Amino acid sequence: MDAITYDMEIPSSIPVTKMFKALVLHVDALIPKIMPQAVKNVEILEGDGGFKSVKHNIDALDTENLMHSYSIVEGDALMGILQSITYHVKIVPSEDEGCICKNMSIYHTNDGVEISEEKIKEGKEKAMAMLKAIEATSMPIKADA
Repeated sequence: MDAITYDMEIPSSIPVTKMFKALVLHVDALIPKIMPQAVKNVEILEGDGGFKSVKHNIDALDTENLMHSYSIVEGDALMGILQSITYHVKIVPSEDEGCICKNMSIYHTNDGVEISEEKIKEGKEKAMAMLKAIEATSMPIKADA
């Protein structure tokens, strides 16, 4: 099994704590509302995460340091060519009272499979679209909730 890793940083005007709550703690309720074209619903099957067509495992959740790691272990997102995808997310404050969403993505491919730059670019664009959709909403999640 090979691994392909890429990092990305996405700046946002949303305060750091509010973004962490929206992107990590309340994502199951928020994303189907703001991105209905991409996610119809989220149904938690067990523990901290399992989705109807994509199964996530929560690997680590550090609410004090605003860090979250999870892996996609089953479903359509693996495209039949990946063993899993692991994400390490950290949200840090920016100088303008917003935040920066730092993400490391690790694609664990099946033996002999290569992922094109185009596929990686598509993944980055989807991540950017989700963050921008959160930013564009009125953000129903309170920072102190």
